Amino acid sequence: MIEFILSLSRRQKTLLIVIVDAITLILILYLSISLRLGLLVTPFQSVYWIFFYAPLIAIPIFFRFGLYSTSIRYIGFNSLWSILQAASLYSLIWGVFVFLIAIEGFPRSVILINWILSVFIISSLRMTARWLLTISNTDFKKNVIIYGAGHAGRQLAIALKQSNDYQPVSFIDDSKEMQKQSINGLEVRSPDDLEYLIKNKKVDEVLLAMQDLSRSRRNDIVELIRPYSVVVMSLPSVSSLAGGKVKIEDLQEVNIQDLLGRESVKPNKKLLEIKVLHKVVLVTGAGGSIGAEICRQIILLNPKKLILFENSESALYQIEQQINILKPLGLEVIPVLGSVSDKLRMQSILKLYRVQTMYHAAAYKHVPLVEANPSQGVFNNSIGTFVAAQAAIDSKVETFVLISTDKAVRPTSTMGASKRVAELVIQALAKKSHATCLTMVRFGNVLDSSGSVIPLFKKQIEHGGPVTITDRKMVRYFMTIPEAVELVIQAGAMGKGGEVFVLDMGEPVKIQDLAEKMIQLSGLQLRDEDTPDGDIEIKYIGLRPGEKLYEELLVGGINKITENPLIMRAEEEMIAWEVLLPILNELKDASSRSDHIRIRELLQELVPVFKPQHPVN
Repeated sequence: MIEFILSLSRRQKTLLIVIVDAITLILILYLSISLRLGLLVTPFQSVYWIFFYAPLIAIPIFFRFGLYSTSIRYIGFNSLWSILQAASLYSLIWGVFVFLIAIEGFPRSVILINWILSVFIISSLRMTARWLLTISNTDFKKNVIIYGAGHAGRQLAIALKQSNDYQPVSFIDDSKEMQKQSINGLEVRSPDDLEYLIKNKKVDEVLLAMQDLSRSRRNDIVELIRPYSVVVMSLPSVSSLAGGKVKIEDLQEVNIQDLLGRESVKPNKKLLEIKVLHKVVLVTGAGGSIGAEICRQIILLNPKKLILFENSESALYQIEQQINILKPLGLEVIPVLGSVSDKLRMQSILKLYRVQTMYHAAAYKHVPLVEANPSQGVFNNSIGTFVAAQAAIDSKVETFVLISTDKAVRPTSTMGASKRVAELVIQALAKKSHATCLTMVRFGNVLDSSGSVIPLFKKQIEHGGPVTITDRKMVRYFMTIPEAVELVIQAGAMGKGGEVFVLDMGEPVKIQDLAEKMIQLSGLQLRDEDTPDGDIEIKYIGLRPGEKLYEELLVGGINKITENPLIMRAEEEMIAWEVLLPILNELKDASSRSDHIRIRELLQELVPVFKPQHPVN
C-alpha cells in the first residue's frame, strides 16, 4: 500500500491528502458533537449538511497555509505550527457560521471541542504518515556513522535524516567531553566503538565531518576505518562550504592524497609571481596533465599573455576551453598548434609574441609506449628539448624551465634516458648562455595524471576487478598535480641557470598498499587466500618494459635546501656543450632514420648509468 502511494505523482498525492482531510474533518465534527451530547448518533438530522461545510471551509484555508505544499516525509515543527494556525482559523470561521445560522439546541461548546480535535487529529495523522514512510524506507537506506559531532557533523545529521538514501546510526568523536552525549537522537561514541558499531548496526558508510583536519590526522582516521571495508566519504573543509550550511551533495570520496598523509607547505606568493606577473608566458605541452595545471595556476598570477603550445589538436582545444572559462577579464590567451622539435615554428612564435617565460612540459611520458617507439620518444623528449631551448636562447626568452622526471635518475627505460639527455642539454646550454636563464625541476609521479596508476585502479575497481600490479615490491613517490605545479613555478623563480631543482616527494608509497586501501575504502573486500569470498583480487602481472621497482630523485647524494623546504637544489655532474653537441646531432640523425640500435648506443654513451631491461626491438 505504501509503495503504491509513493509511486503516485505529486498532484495525485495532494488529491489523496485532500480527500483524507475532508473525510477526517467530517468525522471530527461528528465526534465533537457525540462527545458533547454523549450520543453516537447526532440528533440534528435535519441540518446534516453542516457537516459537509466543514471541509468546504477548511480545505481552502489548509491550502493557504501550505499544508499541501509540504512533503509529509519532511514535516517538522514549522509544519505543526502551520497546522495549528490553519485549524484554528477554520474552527473559528465554522463556529461563526454555525452561530449565524442559529441552529436550535446546538451546543456552542462543540466549536471548542471541534477546534481541539482538529488540531490534534490533523497533526497526528500527518506525523503518523511520516513515521510510516520513514519505517517503510529504512530498509532501503544506507546505515552511516558520522565521524565528528561538531557543527558540520550536526548539520550533516539533519540533512541525512531528511534524505531517502542515508540513515545515521551514531556519531563518533575524538573528544571525551562529547562522548556519551546525545545529539539529535544520536549517541556520540568513542573511536574505540567503531568496530562494534559497524558490525552490529550493519554500517555501509562512514562520513567524515570534522573541521579543517590536517592531512596526517585525516590519514590516521582513514587507516582506523580501512580494515572494515566500508565506504568512506568526507566533507570538504568547513571553511569552504558556502553559507556554512552542510548539504548531502557536499559529500565526496576521500581524496587519494588523504591516503598518503602528506602535508603541503604554504606557497611563497612572491616566488610564484616573479617569473609570471605582467609577463608573456608560454607553456609547451599545454594540454597534458602537468602543462594544463601550469596554465590554470598561471592565469591566477596575472600574466600579460598566456600562450598554449600543444601538438595535439584535441588536447589544445580542451585546455583552451577550460582556460577561457577560468581566466580573468582582459587576459589574452593564445592557442598555438606546433611541435617542440620544429625549430622554425618555435622561434617564430617566441619572437612574434615576445615570450619572456617558458615552461617546457611537452614530453612523451608513458614508459612502455616510448619503449616500443624509441625513435619518437628520443626525438620528442631529447631533441625536442634541445630545439625548444635553443629557440628560447635565440629569441632572448628570459627564463626557460624544463619539467623533468625521477625516471631520468639511473634510468632503465628509453623514456627515462631520453629525459636525462634533456636535462644534460639544459645544464650544458645554461653554462654557455647568459641571456636566457635555463633551469629544470625534477619530481616523481603525480596523482590522477594520464599515466598514473590511480585512474587505472579506480576503473578496475568500478568494473569489479581485478586490480593489476606489476610487482609486490614496487614503490613510487606521489604528489598532487596542483602541489607539484605550485612548486615547479616557485623553483623556476629561484633559478640562476643550470640548476637541477628536485621536489621533496615525501615518503615512497608501496603500490600494493595503495591498491588495498582503494579497494577497502570503496566499501569492498580484498579477495585473497585469507578471504576467498572477497570482492576484488589483486593480480601481479610483472614489470612492463622499462619499468623499475623503485624510483630515485637524485643522481648524486648532494642537495641543498632552498627558500621552500619542499624544493632541493641538486649538484650533479654534467657534460660540456662541446662534447654533447656532436652526440646530439648523431642522436637526431639516428632518430630520423629510426635506427633503434644506434639510438640505444648513443643513449648509453650520454648516460652511462642507463641499464636497459629489454633488448632493442
